[in-house]
Amino acid sequence: MADFHQNGVVATLHNLRERSIERMERELAIYAANRPVTLVIPSLYSELEAPALDHIVSEISQVPYISEVVIGLDQADREQFAHAKSYFSRLPQVHSILWHDGPRLRAIDAQLAEADLAPDQPGKGRNVWYCMGYVLGARNSGVVALHDADIVTYSREMLARLVYPVTNPSFPYVFSKGYYPRIADHSLSGRVTRLLVTPLLLSLERVIGHHPYIDYLKAFRYPLAGEFAMRTHLLPDIRIPSDWGLEIGVLSELWRSFSNNAICQVDIADSYDHKHQPLSAEDASAGLSRMSTDIAKALLRKLATDGVVFSQESLRTLKATYFRNALDLVEIYHNDARMNGLTTDRHREELAVELFAANLVEAGNAFLDNPNSTPFMPSWNRVQSALPDFIREMHEAVRADKEED
Repeated sequence: MADFHQNGVVATLHNLRERSIERMERELAIYAANRPVTLVIPSLYSELEAPALDHIVSEISQVPYISEVVIGLDQADREQFAHAKSYFSRLPQVHSILWHDGPRLRAIDAQLAEADLAPDQPGKGRNVWYCMGYVLGARNSGVVALHDADIVTYSREMLARLVYPVTNPSFPYVFSKGYYPRIADHSLSGRVTRLLVTPLLLSLERVIGHHPYIDYLKAFRYPLAGEFAMRTHLLPDIRIPSDWGLEIGVLSELWRSFSNNAICQVDIADSYDHKHQPLSAEDASAGLSRMSTDIAKALLRKLATDGVVFSQESLRTLKATYFRNALDLVEIYHNDARMNGLTTDRHREELAVELFAANLVEAGNAFLDNPNSTPFMPSWNRVQSALPDFIREMHEAVRADKEED
């Protein structure tokens, strides 16, 4: 069964649990003969020390249709990289580790910096961007999927349901976005989606009026989900931010380039839990505080590219409207939780809203004060045009790292 949520903007594919994972994987193995599936996992080294990733690797080891696993590894020294090679060696699939902090990939990054094309800040976006370039250079992928390394409730069924819509040749979709309920420890999770993105989209609509891009984002049940899959031919032209605006940035690129009929969201899990970021109210460069600022910037930038004009006055109005809408939603979420035997901490939820409102102002000021900033990493088409041998050299560097004792 499928329905069309929010005025039919994006197809929503439900998981009715009528098809076994074994049957779905058999079908995917057939489809993958023509559309090989590559899985990308961006990871911090610290996640190798947590039980979630150990379970994820065990599950992935049982997946028959993956042609390659690409791991983007951040914040690892030489000894830790050696451990990572041993850690992932149990994967039966071909797998490659991009050791971003190693001397070879640092030298590769320096080449980009000389051409003024290097990502300007570390983070998940930069990690994923390099992995995308690596997948393109391999020339053996038809579908690329991505998910995080900290999913506590992971099962291989999540991956199968995520890639099925873009791997099945009878479906028209080029992009699939995962969604799932966010419940952990009998409490509602997903604070940034519930308390920032949802009320901010409602507020933007009220302040600037109806806009098709806002309709599009509102159609996604979990726009910040880190799980998505796409046809590999999309990768060369995508331009994404290097910061926490990655997920919004990817959705924005799809909206720019493709009909909504080519985009779907799919129910991939009954429950989902991962490592929870701290609110980090005392440190704007970390946790949900930084995430909220980066997401707000991404939304403002995208609307500006579509001709929306922002000023100090409109941003003040937006902040006030957001604050009221978010507080109303705190009440609604609290009642919804009670209705379902769950809980929310209203005090902590309102503290989060206050922080997000302040960060919305900061994001707006940063947007207005830096009109010459280039927040997106370059497309891989541009990199290949400027440095034709770059991707080949990156592959050689990754191979040398892999073979080094």
